[in-house]
Amino acid sequence: MIHDLVDRLRLVRSPGIGPVTYRQLIARFGSAAVALEAVPDLAARGGGKAPRLVSRGDAEREIARVETLGARYLVLGQGLYPRALAELDDAPPVLTVKGNLSLLDRPLIAIVGARNASAAACRFARQLAYDLGQQDAVVVSGLARGIDSAAHDGSLGTGTIGVIAGGVDFFYPPENQSRQEAISERGLVVAEMPPGTEPRARHFPYRNRIIAGLSAGTVVVEAAPRSGSLITARLAAEAGREVMAVPGSPLDPRAQGCNQLIRQGATLVQNVADVLEAVRPMQSSLASPRNAYEAEPYQSDGDDSALGIVEELLGPSPVPVDEVIRLSGVTSGAVQMALLELDLAGRLDRHAGGKVSLRAA
Repeated sequence: MIHDLVDRLRLVRSPGIGPVTYRQLIARFGSAAVALEAVPDLAARGGGKAPRLVSRGDAEREIARVETLGARYLVLGQGLYPRALAELDDAPPVLTVKGNLSLLDRPLIAIVGARNASAAACRFARQLAYDLGQQDAVVVSGLARGIDSAAHDGSLGTGTIGVIAGGVDFFYPPENQSRQEAISERGLVVAEMPPGTEPRARHFPYRNRIIAGLSAGTVVVEAAPRSGSLITARLAAEAGREVMAVPGSPLDPRAQGCNQLIRQGATLVQNVADVLEAVRPMQSSLASPRNAYEAEPYQSDGDDSALGIVEELLGPSPVPVDEVIRLSGVTSGAVQMALLELDLAGRLDRHAGGKVSLRAA
Protein backbone atom coordinates (compact mmCIF):
# COMPACT_ATOMS: atom_id res chain seq x y z
CA MET A 1 0.00 0.00 0.00
CA ILE A 2 2.80 2.44 0.87
CA HIS A 3 4.46 1.75 -2.51
CA ASP A 4 1.21 2.56 -4.32
CA LEU A 5 0.89 5.85 -2.39
CA VAL A 6 4.47 6.77 -3.29
CA ASP A 7 3.76 6.09 -6.97
CA ARG A 8 0.53 8.10 -6.87
CA LEU A 9 2.29 11.04 -5.23
CA ARG A 10 5.03 10.89 -7.85
CA LEU A 11 2.38 11.21 -10.56
CA VAL A 12 0.31 13.90 -8.86
CA ARG A 13 3.25 16.10 -7.84
CA SER A 14 4.96 15.95 -11.23
CA PRO A 15 4.71 19.18 -13.28
CA GLY A 16 2.31 18.92 -16.19
CA ILE A 17 0.21 16.10 -14.72
CA GLY A 18 -3.02 17.64 -13.48
CA PRO A 19 -6.07 15.99 -11.93
CA VAL A 20 -7.73 15.11 -15.26
CA THR A 21 -4.53 13.68 -16.72
CA TYR A 22 -3.88 11.72 -13.53
CA ARG A 23 -7.38 10.24 -13.62
CA GLN A 24 -6.97 9.24 -17.26
CA LEU A 25 -3.61 7.62 -16.59
CA ILE A 26 -4.91 5.53 -13.68
CA ALA A 27 -8.00 4.53 -15.66
CA ARG A 28 -5.96 3.50 -18.70
CA PHE A 29 -3.09 1.67 -17.01
CA GLY A 30 -4.68 0.37 -13.82
CA SER A 31 -1.96 1.51 -11.42
CA ALA A 32 0.28 4.48 -10.81
CA ALA A 33 3.38 2.32 -11.18
CA VAL A 34 2.48 1.25 -14.73
CA ALA A 35 1.37 4.78 -15.61
CA LEU A 36 4.75 6.19 -14.52
CA GLU A 37 6.49 3.80 -16.91
CA ALA A 38 4.15 4.79 -19.75
CA VAL A 39 4.48 8.58 -19.40
CA PRO A 40 7.73 9.05 -21.42
CA ASP A 41 6.43 7.05 -24.38
CA LEU A 42 3.05 8.81 -24.34
CA ALA A 43 4.73 12.22 -24.30
CA ALA A 44 6.97 11.23 -27.21
CA ARG A 45 3.95 10.10 -29.21
CA GLY A 46 2.36 13.49 -28.55
CA GLY A 47 5.37 15.23 -30.05
CA GLY A 48 6.97 16.62 -26.90
CA LYS A 49 9.31 15.92 -24.02
CA ALA A 50 8.15 13.88 -21.05
CA PRO A 51 7.40 15.85 -17.86
CA ARG A 52 10.04 15.64 -15.15
CA LEU A 53 8.69 13.02 -12.76
CA VAL A 54 9.03 13.58 -9.03
CA SER A 55 11.54 11.16 -7.49
CA ARG A 56 10.64 8.36 -5.15
CA GLY A 57 12.75 9.99 -2.46
CA ASP A 58 10.82 13.27 -2.68
CA ALA A 59 7.51 11.42 -2.40
CA GLU A 60 8.72 9.42 0.60
CA ARG A 61 9.91 12.60 2.33
CA GLU A 62 6.50 14.18 1.83
CA ILE A 63 4.79 11.14 3.36
CA ALA A 64 7.10 11.33 6.36
CA ARG A 65 6.32 15.04 6.78
CA VAL A 66 2.57 14.40 6.68
CA GLU A 67 2.93 11.70 9.34
CA THR A 68 5.00 14.04 11.53
CA LEU A 69 2.23 16.66 11.31
CA GLY A 70 -0.36 14.15 12.51
CA ALA A 71 -2.17 14.36 9.18
CA ARG A 72 -3.03 11.68 6.63
CA TYR A 73 -3.84 11.26 2.94
CA LEU A 74 -7.17 10.63 1.26
CA VAL A 75 -6.66 9.13 -2.20
CA LEU A 76 -9.21 9.42 -5.01
CA GLY A 77 -11.03 6.12 -5.50
CA GLN A 78 -9.90 4.69 -2.17
CA GLY A 79 -11.19 4.46 1.38
CA LEU A 80 -12.60 7.61 2.95
CA TYR A 81 -12.22 9.94 -0.03
CA PRO A 82 -15.40 12.10 -0.14
CA ARG A 83 -17.84 10.65 -2.66
CA ALA A 84 -19.35 14.02 -3.59
CA LEU A 85 -15.93 15.47 -4.39
CA ALA A 86 -14.99 12.40 -6.42
CA GLU A 87 -17.80 13.24 -8.85
CA LEU A 88 -15.84 16.21 -10.19
CA ASP A 89 -13.90 15.55 -13.40
CA ASP A 90 -10.98 17.44 -11.89
CA ALA A 91 -11.27 16.03 -8.37
CA PRO A 92 -7.97 16.30 -6.47
CA PRO A 93 -6.18 12.94 -6.78
CA VAL A 94 -4.76 13.26 -3.26
CA LEU A 95 -5.91 15.31 -0.26
CA THR A 96 -3.99 15.94 2.93
CA VAL A 97 -6.34 16.11 5.92
CA LYS A 98 -5.96 16.71 9.62
CA GLY A 99 -8.74 16.29 12.17
CA ASN A 100 -12.03 14.47 12.48
CA LEU A 101 -12.71 12.42 9.33
CA SER A 102 -16.17 11.36 10.52
CA LEU A 103 -17.41 14.85 9.59
CA LEU A 104 -17.25 13.79 5.95
CA ASP A 105 -20.11 11.34 6.58
CA ARG A 106 -22.55 14.11 7.54
CA PRO A 107 -24.41 16.59 5.28
CA LEU A 108 -21.95 19.26 4.12
CA ILE A 109 -22.97 22.84 3.31
CA ALA A 110 -20.56 25.60 2.29
CA ILE A 111 -20.74 29.18 3.52
CA VAL A 112 -18.50 31.69 1.74
CA GLY A 113 -18.33 35.43 1.30
CA ALA A 114 -16.43 38.68 1.37
CA ARG A 115 -13.16 39.07 3.24
CA ASN A 116 -14.04 42.70 4.05
CA ALA A 117 -17.55 41.76 5.14
CA SER A 118 -19.80 44.02 7.18
CA ALA A 119 -20.36 43.31 10.86
CA ALA A 120 -24.01 42.46 10.12
CA ALA A 121 -23.04 39.93 7.45
CA CYS A 122 -20.47 38.29 9.74
CA ARG A 123 -23.07 38.02 12.48
CA PHE A 124 -25.55 36.46 10.02
CA ALA A 125 -22.97 33.95 8.76
CA ARG A 126 -21.98 32.97 12.29
CA GLN A 127 -25.60 32.45 13.32
CA LEU A 128 -26.46 30.54 10.13
CA ALA A 129 -23.48 28.25 10.66
CA TYR A 130 -24.50 27.66 14.25
CA ASP A 131 -28.09 26.89 13.22
CA LEU A 132 -26.91 24.45 10.53
CA GLY A 133 -24.82 22.67 13.14
CA GLN A 134 -27.87 22.28 15.32
CA GLN A 135 -29.46 20.42 12.39
CA ASP A 136 -26.46 18.02 12.17
CA ALA A 137 -25.00 19.73 9.09
CA VAL A 138 -21.26 20.39 8.77
CA VAL A 139 -20.19 23.82 7.54
CA VAL A 140 -17.45 24.00 4.88
CA SER A 141 -15.51 27.20 4.22
CA GLY A 142 -12.12 28.51 3.16
CA LEU A 143 -10.53 29.83 6.38
CA ALA A 144 -10.23 33.34 4.94
CA ARG A 145 -10.96 36.59 6.72
CA GLY A 146 -14.51 37.88 7.06
CA ILE A 147 -17.40 35.55 6.23
CA ASP A 148 -15.28 32.37 6.17
CA SER A 149 -13.93 33.00 9.67
CA ALA A 150 -17.41 33.82 10.99
CA ALA A 151 -18.82 30.61 9.48
CA HIS A 152 -16.08 28.50 11.08
CA ASP A 153 -16.56 30.20 14.44
CA GLY A 154 -20.29 29.54 14.40
CA SER A 155 -19.90 25.85 13.60
CA LEU A 156 -16.69 24.90 15.44
CA GLY A 157 -18.62 23.26 18.25
CA THR A 158 -20.83 21.16 15.96
CA GLY A 159 -18.61 20.43 12.96
CA THR A 160 -16.67 22.55 10.48
CA ILE A 161 -14.28 21.84 7.60
CA GLY A 162 -11.63 24.37 6.58
CA VAL A 163 -10.30 24.00 3.03
CA ILE A 164 -7.00 25.84 2.62
CA ALA A 165 -5.07 26.95 -0.45
CA GLY A 166 -1.58 26.09 0.86
CA GLY A 167 -0.10 23.14 2.68
CA VAL A 168 -1.78 21.71 5.76
CA ASP A 169 1.02 23.17 7.89
CA PHE A 170 0.81 26.70 6.48
CA PHE A 171 -1.33 29.35 8.18
CA TYR A 172 -2.93 31.93 5.93
CA PRO A 173 -3.88 34.58 6.74
CA PRO A 174 -1.42 34.55 9.67
CA GLU A 175 -4.00 35.84 12.14
CA ASN A 176 -6.05 32.69 11.52
CA GLN A 177 -3.38 30.37 12.92
CA SER A 178 -5.21 29.74 16.19
CA ARG A 179 -8.48 29.25 14.30
CA GLN A 180 -6.91 26.74 11.91
CA GLU A 181 -5.29 24.87 14.80
CA ALA A 182 -8.65 24.70 16.59
CA ILE A 183 -10.32 23.35 13.45
CA SER A 184 -7.61 20.69 13.04
CA GLU A 185 -8.35 19.55 16.60
CA ARG A 186 -12.15 19.82 16.67
CA GLY A 187 -13.07 19.89 12.98
CA LEU A 188 -11.18 18.98 9.80
CA VAL A 189 -8.55 20.85 7.75
CA VAL A 190 -8.26 19.87 4.07
CA ALA A 191 -5.41 20.75 1.68
CA GLU A 192 -4.63 19.77 -1.89
CA MET A 193 -1.13 21.25 -1.94
CA PRO A 194 1.80 19.39 -0.32
CA PRO A 195 3.04 20.41 3.15
CA GLY A 196 5.15 23.53 3.22
CA THR A 197 3.36 25.14 0.26
CA GLU A 198 2.72 28.85 0.68
CA PRO A 199 -0.60 29.76 -0.97
CA ARG A 200 -0.37 31.73 -4.21
CA ALA A 201 -3.13 33.50 -6.11
CA ARG A 202 -3.46 30.60 -8.57
CA HIS A 203 -4.12 28.15 -5.72
CA PHE A 204 -7.34 29.78 -4.51
CA PRO A 205 -9.59 28.77 -7.45
CA TYR A 206 -8.39 25.18 -6.91
CA ARG A 207 -9.34 25.48 -3.23
CA ASN A 208 -12.73 26.92 -4.21
CA ARG A 209 -13.58 23.90 -6.38
CA ILE A 210 -12.96 21.64 -3.36
CA ILE A 211 -15.29 23.73 -1.20
CA ALA A 212 -17.98 23.55 -3.87
CA GLY A 213 -17.36 19.87 -4.65
CA LEU A 214 -17.53 18.69 -1.05
CA SER A 215 -20.86 20.40 -0.40
CA ALA A 216 -24.46 19.73 -1.34
CA GLY A 217 -24.91 23.48 -1.65
CA THR A 218 -23.05 26.76 -1.29
CA VAL A 219 -24.40 29.83 0.51
CA VAL A 220 -22.85 33.18 -0.45
CA VAL A 221 -23.06 35.91 2.20
CA GLU A 222 -21.87 39.24 0.78
CA ALA A 223 -19.70 39.23 -2.32
CA ALA A 224 -18.44 41.88 -4.69
CA PRO A 225 -19.33 41.42 -8.37
CA ARG A 226 -15.87 39.97 -9.18
CA SER A 227 -14.84 37.94 -6.18
CA GLY A 228 -13.59 34.49 -5.26
CA SER A 229 -16.93 33.73 -3.62
CA LEU A 230 -18.67 34.05 -6.98
CA ILE A 231 -16.08 31.68 -8.47
CA THR A 232 -17.06 29.16 -5.78
CA ALA A 233 -20.74 29.69 -6.63
CA ARG A 234 -20.07 29.16 -10.34
CA LEU A 235 -18.10 25.98 -9.64
CA ALA A 236 -20.94 24.72 -7.42
CA ALA A 237 -23.43 25.32 -10.23
CA GLU A 238 -21.17 23.57 -12.76
CA ALA A 239 -20.97 20.59 -10.40
CA GLY A 240 -24.77 20.45 -10.24
CA ARG A 241 -24.94 21.62 -6.64
CA GLU A 242 -27.36 24.11 -5.10
CA VAL A 243 -26.33 27.77 -5.15
CA MET A 244 -27.86 30.06 -2.50
CA ALA A 245 -27.34 33.72 -1.71
CA VAL A 246 -28.26 36.13 1.06
CA PRO A 247 -29.81 39.35 -0.33
CA GLY A 248 -28.38 42.70 0.67
CA SER A 249 -28.86 46.40 0.24
CA PRO A 250 -28.47 47.65 -3.35
CA LEU A 251 -26.53 50.55 -1.86
CA ASP A 252 -23.77 48.27 -0.51
CA PRO A 253 -21.22 47.14 -3.14
CA ARG A 254 -20.53 44.06 -1.01
CA ALA A 255 -24.08 42.86 -1.66
CA GLN A 256 -24.02 43.28 -5.44
CA GLY A 257 -22.60 39.81 -6.09
CA CYS A 258 -25.29 38.09 -4.00
CA ASN A 259 -28.10 40.13 -5.54
CA GLN A 260 -26.73 39.28 -8.97
CA LEU A 261 -26.70 35.54 -8.12
CA ILE A 262 -30.35 35.74 -7.05
CA ARG A 263 -31.27 37.46 -10.32
CA GLN A 264 -29.53 34.60 -12.14
CA GLY A 265 -31.57 31.96 -10.32
CA ALA A 266 -29.78 31.29 -7.04
CA THR A 267 -32.03 30.45 -4.10
CA LEU A 268 -32.70 33.42 -1.84
CA VAL A 269 -31.74 32.54 1.73
CA GLN A 270 -32.97 34.28 4.88
CA ASN A 271 -32.60 31.54 7.50
CA VAL A 272 -31.53 27.96 8.10
CA ALA A 273 -34.90 26.58 6.99
CA ASP A 274 -34.37 28.08 3.52
CA VAL A 275 -30.97 26.37 3.25
CA LEU A 276 -32.20 22.96 4.37
CA GLU A 277 -35.16 23.09 2.01
CA ALA A 278 -32.92 24.00 -0.93
CA VAL A 279 -30.31 21.27 -0.40
CA ARG A 280 -32.68 18.42 0.50
CA PRO A 281 -33.01 17.11 -3.09
CA MET A 282 -29.25 17.43 -3.63
CA GLN A 283 -28.45 15.48 -0.45
CA SER A 284 -30.61 12.61 -1.70
CA SER A 285 -28.75 12.64 -5.01
CA LEU A 286 -25.33 12.60 -3.37
CA ALA A 287 -26.38 9.74 -1.10
CA SER A 288 -27.16 7.47 -4.05
CA PRO A 289 -24.54 5.07 -5.44
CA ARG A 290 -22.14 6.66 -7.91
CA ASN A 291 -21.10 5.00 -11.13
CA ALA A 292 -17.36 4.47 -11.21
CA TYR A 293 -15.40 6.00 -14.09
CA GLU A 294 -14.38 3.39 -16.62
CA ALA A 295 -12.39 4.27 -19.70
CA GLU A 296 -12.89 2.44 -22.97
CA PRO A 297 -10.34 -0.31 -23.56
CA TYR A 298 -7.46 1.22 -25.48
CA GLN A 299 -6.72 -0.29 -28.86
CA SER A 300 -3.30 0.31 -30.39
CA ASP A 301 -4.53 0.11 -34.01
CA GLY A 302 -5.00 3.50 -35.58
CA ASP A 303 -3.42 5.51 -32.78
CA ASP A 304 -1.37 7.71 -35.10
CA SER A 305 -4.35 8.52 -37.28
CA ALA A 306 -6.46 9.36 -34.22
CA LEU A 307 -3.75 11.70 -32.94
CA GLY A 308 -3.55 13.45 -36.30
CA ILE A 309 -7.32 13.82 -36.53
CA VAL A 310 -7.56 15.27 -33.02
CA GLU A 311 -4.72 17.71 -33.71
CA GLU A 312 -6.52 18.92 -36.84
CA LEU A 313 -9.73 19.51 -34.89
CA LEU A 314 -8.05 21.46 -32.10
CA GLY A 315 -6.93 25.06 -32.10
CA PRO A 316 -6.33 27.90 -29.66
CA SER A 317 -10.04 28.24 -28.80
CA PRO A 318 -11.36 25.82 -26.13
CA VAL A 319 -13.84 23.21 -27.40
CA PRO A 320 -15.73 20.48 -25.52
CA VAL A 321 -14.12 17.04 -25.60
CA ASP A 322 -17.51 15.56 -26.53
CA GLU A 323 -17.52 17.74 -29.66
CA VAL A 324 -14.04 16.53 -30.61
CA ILE A 325 -15.19 12.92 -30.21
CA ARG A 326 -18.30 13.56 -32.34
CA LEU A 327 -16.39 15.24 -35.17
CA SER A 328 -13.42 12.87 -35.17
CA GLY A 329 -15.26 9.75 -36.28
CA VAL A 330 -13.07 7.57 -34.06
CA THR A 331 -13.80 5.98 -30.71
CA SER A 332 -14.02 7.93 -27.50
CA GLY A 333 -11.15 5.90 -26.09
CA ALA A 334 -8.87 6.75 -29.03
CA VAL A 335 -9.67 10.46 -28.71
CA GLN A 336 -9.02 10.42 -24.97
CA MET A 337 -5.70 8.69 -25.54
CA ALA A 338 -4.71 11.24 -28.17
CA LEU A 339 -5.59 14.06 -25.76
CA LEU A 340 -3.57 12.33 -23.06
CA GLU A 341 -0.53 12.11 -25.34
CA LEU A 342 -0.82 15.79 -26.28
CA ASP A 343 -1.28 16.72 -22.62
CA LEU A 344 1.81 14.85 -21.44
CA ALA A 345 3.77 16.38 -24.31
CA GLY A 346 2.89 19.83 -22.99
CA ARG A 347 0.84 20.69 -26.08
CA LEU A 348 -2.67 20.68 -24.61
CA ASP A 349 -4.51 23.05 -22.28
CA ARG A 350 -7.49 21.80 -20.30
CA HIS A 351 -10.22 24.28 -19.36
CA ALA A 352 -13.27 24.35 -17.11
CA GLY A 353 -16.36 22.55 -18.33
CA GLY A 354 -14.47 19.68 -19.97
CA LYS A 355 -12.99 21.84 -22.75
CA VAL A 356 -9.56 21.56 -24.36
CA SER A 357 -7.39 23.62 -26.69
CA LEU A 358 -4.08 23.22 -28.47
CA ARG A 359 -1.32 25.18 -26.76
CA ALA A 360 0.47 27.71 -28.91
CA ALA A 361 3.99 26.65 -29.89
